[in-house]
Amino acid sequence: MIRPQKMKHLEMTVHIRDIDSVIEYLGRRGLMHFSDDTLIEKTGELNAGQISHIQENLNRLHSAALYLGFSLPEECEEDTMLPADAEDRLSDTLVTAILGLSAKEKEQEEEKKKLQETLGEARSFSKINAPFSELEQLSYLTLRVGRLDPKRREELRENLADRAVIIPLDDSGRILAAASRKGRFALDSALKKLSFTPIAIPKDYTGIPTDILDRLAEKIAEVERDLKAIAEKKKAFKEEYGPSLKKLTASYLMARAVEELKGRLRGTQDVFVIGGWVPADEVAALVEEMDRRTEGRAAIRSYDPEEFQDVREGKKKVPVSLKHGAFVRGFEPLVFSYGAPLYGTLDPTLFVAFFFTLLFGIMFGDAGQGLVLFLAGFVAGKANTIFGAYGHFATPLKAVGISSMIMGLLNGVFFTNEEILVKPTQAVLGFFMNLAGIAGEAPERILHLMPEKGNVTKLFYFFGFTVAVGVFLNSIGLIVNIVNQWSLKKYEKAFFAKTGLAGLMLFWYAIFIAIRLILGNAIFWYDCLGIFIPGGILFFGPAIWRLISGERPVLEHGFLVFVIEGFVEILETVSTYISNTVSFLRVGAFALSHAVLSFIVFTLSEKVMEFPLGSAFSLLIMILGNAIIILLEGMIVTIQVIRLQYYEFFSKFFTETGVAFAPFRFTKKGV
Repeated sequence: MIRPQKMKHLEMTVHIRDIDSVIEYLGRRGLMHFSDDTLIEKTGELNAGQISHIQENLNRLHSAALYLGFSLPEECEEDTMLPADAEDRLSDTLVTAILGLSAKEKEQEEEKKKLQETLGEARSFSKINAPFSELEQLSYLTLRVGRLDPKRREELRENLADRAVIIPLDDSGRILAAASRKGRFALDSALKKLSFTPIAIPKDYTGIPTDILDRLAEKIAEVERDLKAIAEKKKAFKEEYGPSLKKLTASYLMARAVEELKGRLRGTQDVFVIGGWVPADEVAALVEEMDRRTEGRAAIRSYDPEEFQDVREGKKKVPVSLKHGAFVRGFEPLVFSYGAPLYGTLDPTLFVAFFFTLLFGIMFGDAGQGLVLFLAGFVAGKANTIFGAYGHFATPLKAVGISSMIMGLLNGVFFTNEEILVKPTQAVLGFFMNLAGIAGEAPERILHLMPEKGNVTKLFYFFGFTVAVGVFLNSIGLIVNIVNQWSLKKYEKAFFAKTGLAGLMLFWYAIFIAIRLILGNAIFWYDCLGIFIPGGILFFGPAIWRLISGERPVLEHGFLVFVIEGFVEILETVSTYISNTVSFLRVGAFALSHAVLSFIVFTLSEKVMEFPLGSAFSLLIMILGNAIIILLEGMIVTIQVIRLQYYEFFSKFFTETGVAFAPFRFTKKGV
């Protein structure tokens, strides 16, 4: 059985000149889980200016990257180093060049827009042949030129009736409105009401010569050429400066994390105090590296957890760090989603990995569909793909994919097809039958989940197997709890509780009697002892423990309450063990439902072969049917396996959770 890693508590006194290098190493390696009394709530007045400078650089880098059209990292990278003056200069040079190009592009776009509007207005004004200066001098005429929503042009005509003339200059909304001097007020009022926008006309304007229109068009073309050159330069900047911008961003992110941590560390003007938990097998290397980085200026003291009174009394919990191989490590998130084991207790991850894989395979037996799950896990494990974010699912997917393939080979099912594996299975079984000297025809498949005609005996055997798996898993949970309670010196819970030794003996003997009854054996007088002795220990457990510990049994609430509590404890124990065991029948039920659903898909695909285009419809049914089974039933089976782990296994020993080891690091996975 495996226990969490042994931990040590380190207290380091670090000089201010070395603190950046020390924090960089700790954050890069992810070795230290800071103690609660190490970090304090303060704003960090001494380094507020530095944090502001770092954040300003980060903001400018993000603005530059946004303009060039790519994203910057949100955390440090493997080769990230803290920034120095050279990085500040490089950042300023690159950002200035990029943002300068951005400003130039914006200026040219505004110039292009202005020229296009001017050209459009000029072309509209070219339709007016009379000088405006002369027209404005007329005592009987009022002219207005401007923009009006074309949809409201008819409304303007109706409002003005015969008091004004409305002349459209183009299709974009530019109009010329003419009225008598007497109708000037009515014209201006009507135009204002309809959101008319005047356009200023040059004093001696009599129309736009063609050469002026051509020069405006040439100017627009020139600006467009400038914009194209800017776009090419922007692309070159992205290729040339992109890697540097990402590297600088990661560097400043590290610097910000360092400064924020320094702002929360205890210390004086010259030294900082860092305290936290470190895996015991990492202490020697850490101390050696600290001595090298600080040239011997750091003072480090190491403590065992038992040296702290708060730890011995259970007031403070030592963080738990698990150490596994690649396969078992993939199931750690499932354990920690329920809770962290207490420090010093057994680590259940190995059992979780084994039973999760086993139970899923039993319920999802299909060689083809299992292959899909395995390939999904393989793809998820590739960090350089779009599925890299699901890398933590890679190992479980591969594991359940392999177990599903094995169960599928035993069932003789490949993508719901029950015939494709018949001949290979008969060949393999026939070979072994010949070696064993067994005569007869080899069976088509090893397991038959679908009930055969008038014979369901094998199906009952299968359900019995799933119950046996449940008995085994429940027993392991009880043994884990007994060992854990013994390690924590909680002997009453280890021996006299329903999840302790007394409960385990009652559970095992009840299973022993059930097996004998199934086999047709009778119950004997000594079976009463096998049931009543552990039952009596559960009933009188608190009183027995007080006697053993040298205390006088006391009936705090009276004899009747004591008896009722004892009976309730017995009833709860029996009902819990029955429900925990019978619950594993769902494993067989879901395995059978998977087989039935696969049979339906396969049969339906066979039936449509008789119709026109039957091959195409058959293939379509097979694809859709398998996709639905993989997605829908795969999700249901996963939920059921997790439920069995949580309620039937974890509930036996996860009565109190610990604290997960959460070291200070610059990235989620460590650098």
